[in-house]
Amino acid sequence: MNAATPDTLALVCDQLGPQLSGVSLRRWPLPALGPTDVRVAMHAVALNFPDLLMTEGLYQFKPPVPYIPGMEGSGVVLEAGPASGWAVGQRVGLGGKHGLLAEQVVVPGASLRALPAGLALDAAAALMVTGLTAWVALARIGRLQRGETLLVHGARGGVGQACVQIGLHLGARVIATATQPDRLADLAALGVQALPSTGFRAAVLEATAGRGADVVADPVGGDVFDESARCTAFGGRLLVLGFASGRIASIDSNRPLIKGFSVEGVRAGEYGRHFPQHHLEHLAAVNRLAETGVLRPHIGARFALAEAKAALVVTIGT
Repeated sequence: MNAATPDTLALVCDQLGPQLSGVSLRRWPLPALGPTDVRVAMHAVALNFPDLLMTEGLYQFKPPVPYIPGMEGSGVVLEAGPASGWAVGQRVGLGGKHGLLAEQVVVPGASLRALPAGLALDAAAALMVTGLTAWVALARIGRLQRGETLLVHGARGGVGQACVQIGLHLGARVIATATQPDRLADLAALGVQALPSTGFRAAVLEATAGRGADVVADPVGGDVFDESARCTAFGGRLLVLGFASGRIASIDSNRPLIKGFSVEGVRAGEYGRHFPQHHLEHLAAVNRLAETGVLRPHIGARFALAEAKAALVVTIGT
């Protein structure tokens, strides 16, 4: 590597495999800065379960190796191309499919988001993908209405947590599940009913007088999806946000026909690309929720980049 080819320290996946076997910390070449590009010093990257699944080849999006994991983060502009629309020193949010677990990144200026002045960089890192996903899921695709019942799975994960907060903000009655429901005890004061992530159907039906949940936000999949399909209300919306369980569930088409509910997939970024007229509106809404304290990401632990592999190991156990 010579002076004409700058590089950065990054967590790199060189080979897909179990238990991060093909992942290591090493130098990574930075691409040349184009006129519309921006070089960003990364401040924080929020880890999500898909980051781990990608390194094992188990996620629906499979980047070619080698690649850098990391879907959402925040940082400060170090260098800006003349047509990028950004200036040195600006605080920015970054979101995408991968590429952010590095000291520095070069990205298209159009992919960055301006951050609200009062939003800390650490918190911003955890909202670029998860906050947007939760908002698009509930406010747009799920059409959640005041007074409806929202069932949120994986409520201690990033997307699940954001769904709980947005659901309460929209005036819904929220029921949340987690592998360890005692970790949701802090939500009781907000009126959230906490349940285990298995065997929740009976409690949901009891809480809704047999009707079921109007909207189900499911980033878990597998058995959780199967059970959710048995406690979704007539006219309800069962939202597929991911497959953290590792199993992609399927459903017989007669069930939504007879029970009168819909199954809808949520990919916030893809939705924005298909309906760009709504994308800026969604981004502005998430920024407002962050500024007003509605969206408050819980940061469970902090790691240096040198500890990024260990941080992903923690993700395995959550």
